[in-house]
Amino acid sequence: MTAAIAASAVFAAVPAPASAASATSTLQAPTETATPAAPPIPDDPNDPARAMEYWLDGAGIRQAWNVTRGKGVKIAVIDTGIGKPPVIFDGAVADGTDVSGVGSADGRTPVGVRDPNHGSWVASLAAGRGNPDGTGMIGVAPEAQLLSVSLGFPGSASTKPFVDQVVEAMKWAVDHDADVINLSFTTNTLDWDRSWDEAFLYAFEHDVVVIVAAGNRGSGTSMIGAPATIPGVLTVGGVDQTGVASRGASTQGITIGISAPSESLLGVSADGTLRSWDGTSGAAPIVAGAAALVRAAHPDLDAANVINRLIRTAQPVPDMARTPDPLYGYGLLDAEAAVTASIPRVSSNPMGDLKEWIRVYRRADAPEQPVPEQPATPVAVPPLPPVERSVEAASPLLPTEESLRYGTLPLLALTVPGILVALGVTAAARRIRSERGRRTPTP
Repeated sequence: MTAAIAASAVFAAVPAPASAASATSTLQAPTETATPAAPPIPDDPNDPARAMEYWLDGAGIRQAWNVTRGKGVKIAVIDTGIGKPPVIFDGAVADGTDVSGVGSADGRTPVGVRDPNHGSWVASLAAGRGNPDGTGMIGVAPEAQLLSVSLGFPGSASTKPFVDQVVEAMKWAVDHDADVINLSFTTNTLDWDRSWDEAFLYAFEHDVVVIVAAGNRGSGTSMIGAPATIPGVLTVGGVDQTGVASRGASTQGITIGISAPSESLLGVSADGTLRSWDGTSGAAPIVAGAAALVRAAHPDLDAANVINRLIRTAQPVPDMARTPDPLYGYGLLDAEAAVTASIPRVSSNPMGDLKEWIRVYRRADAPEQPVPEQPATPVAVPPLPPVERSVEAASPLLPTEESLRYGTLPLLALTVPGILVALGVTAAARRIRSERGRRTPTP
């Protein structure tokens, strides 16, 4: 317990950003600071379970509870299903469904043979209730409601394609008024099935904040994969108790937006057992709970501005090479600052625009747009010159019309008179010689 409290102090000692208002160029009027709410729910920091939750102080969650605990916000947990342990989820799960085909209709029966309690661990971090006396594990947004969507991960008994399950789960969550959707899984591939385009666009167009885990090196994920690569989602990287990027319980990638604890986490299993576990699967619901606190404190903000408050108030880490950083994103989660700071509004999602991405990168597959027909107008065309008759090829030994006209006839015109003149001269010469022969010479 002492070690856990000490780790909390180290995690909280990361310096706060110099200016929380360093927003993008699409700034608008700043939002108002949230006003304090009623006294927080019972909370005993000396309780062994609470003392192990070092992120409650390290990430400013207890301080944020002075303003809100997430009341009125719904967090959809699309995972293996939220179980029914005692106390921790009493009154927390508002609705649920199963998209795997092998779970119960309410989504509360754990699905899968590997980590069937995964969904319960995730949900307890996001919005676990804790005991009425202030003891036992408690979630980040303990007054938010949960939607349980049981999903059959690869290797489960589900016969439905995983990509189709995700599409169905996303649409069901949106249609049942989810304000935040948590996805604590990865596909280990950068690209995603095209059917996810429509599903995630459906969430964004209905003003839902989508929180996604970056993945873990310890599980074989060397780089982030979908859905963490989808523009518009808030991807969460993991850090240890000292605020340093986790080597085994996180991964890296340029789409990481924020970091949260991913080592020595707690989770309540479906049977009520308290478990210790690691991974960005746990870092994501911590941020999802913080998003619920922001939405409850600022109900006028859209999803883009909820995400913007989370990343703009994140605490920078000395090891960050740039902002955003491929290990830390914009820094470590600071729930108190996200809830209370005065942050200029933005007009677009700082994590990207999926609709624009689809327009650019799916355009080769898009159907061709019809070309509008222009009304035909008669145009006067001048008559063309007469077509010259083509001359059929003939033997080069035979005279042609043109050779007769331009060669033979002029030659005859010159030759015949010459011949006649020559004949006349010859005849005259003969006559003269004849006359000379008849003359008699004198003595």
